[in-house]
Amino acid sequence: MTVRYDLRDDVEIPEAHADKPRRAVVPAMLRGARNRCMNCGHGKLFDGFLTIRHHCSECGEEFHHHRADDAPPYFTITIVGHIIIPALLIVEVMWRPAIWIHMSIWLPLTLLLCFALMRPIKGALVGLQWALYMHGFDPESEDEFPVAPAPSERIS
Repeated sequence: MTVRYDLRDDVEIPEAHADKPRRAVVPAMLRGARNRCMNCGHGKLFDGFLTIRHHCSECGEEFHHHRADDAPPYFTITIVGHIIIPALLIVEVMWRPAIWIHMSIWLPLTLLLCFALMRPIKGALVGLQWALYMHGFDPESEDEFPVAPAPSERIS
């Protein structure tokens, strides 16, 4: 991603992303959420529970560029919180059950929802990054991290 803040009028601004084909965002996110390759829709995206494969086994699209980082847990916590807290409050106001009943209902339900939603949310975020050419998914982008100098170059 390149950002320019030139205030002069004589500077030519290059066309951004003119030669790249547009990638559909919603289908890419849905494919990622279903554990499918965003490019072909056939290969698997995940290798383990949350481990992304290096590349697609069907089309060879590379996935190791993704930078989902902490976004999937944040979105999962937000979604699960918006489901559990209103339900808990409704049950408390209507029936006022004992605390052990609350604990036996809401703790397992919270864990179940978190584990059920974490993987589809991460897949959708990787699909979003792929569709928008973010991070290393852009074949023409420069590396985001500078290459470390060789040990012999550091010694002066």
